[in-house]
Amino acid sequence: MNNMRKQADVPDLLSPVYWNSTIKMSLSKFFILCVLNEQDLHGYDIAKEVERRTDGCCSPREGTIYPVLKQFTEGGYVTFESEIVSGRERKIYTITQTGREAFKVGLGEWMKITRALEDCVTMIEKRS
Repeated sequence: MNNMRKQADVPDLLSPVYWNSTIKMSLSKFFILCVLNEQDLHGYDIAKEVERRTDGCCSPREGTIYPVLKQFTEGGYVTFESEIVSGRERKIYTITQTGREAFKVGLGEWMKITRALEDCVTMIEKRS
């Protein structure tokens, strides 16, 4: 039983689902700032724009996007204004200057990772 438990805790690194999930978790926050960097949006439209921008790779759902937006608001990276649409409150989110700076830092880090990934591809191609 102990051996079976250890195997259950080991991720299947051969599974695209494992890698896709890992990538999505990290990229969603980055792309939320990315879309807000271009325009003010409410939560549903942020999620749809992130999904469109990433060609479906990142599809933040309600249970993900609103906690992230709350975290970004508390950190001073975004602000929001409320409006009433069809009797319901809708928050329109706006990136702050601090949020724009955070987006630039994130972009720089993702570009470093992209270059490292390109190096990995080059190594694989040389060994093939």
